[in-house]
Amino acid sequence: QVQLVESGGGLVQAGGSLRLSCAASGSISSINVLGWYRQTPGKQRELVADITDGGSTNYADSVKGRFTISRDGAKNTVYLQMSSLKPEDTAVYYCNARHTIWILTTPRDLDYWGQGTQVTVSS
Repeated sequence: QVQLVESGGGLVQAGGSLRLSCAASGSISSINVLGWYRQTPGKQRELVADITDGGSTNYADSVKGRFTISRDGAKNTVYLQMSSLKPEDTAVYYCNARHTIWILTTPRDLDYWGQGTQVTVSS
């Protein structure tokens, strides 16, 4: 089991910055990927960015060049630095930890989620 605790959300004006943090505990060695997702009412949760245990990163097109994901292995923490924020970035942001297991030749993802943190960008 993995437990995730997020912090750092809040209200910011358009063009401003925020940094989200997510502290992981529990079976940390099993985590393959840490990431951030976001969700607005009536919409599906979408990937914002993720980072593998090898340090490879992946970003949604809508945040490329504005958001940066990073990982502090010693602190078992993943960060999302958000800059040049836009009103459309308003959402609840969720931290995700993924552990991929293999059943014969088929991968299966085990996902763990934080409680979510609200980010509101005013115009």
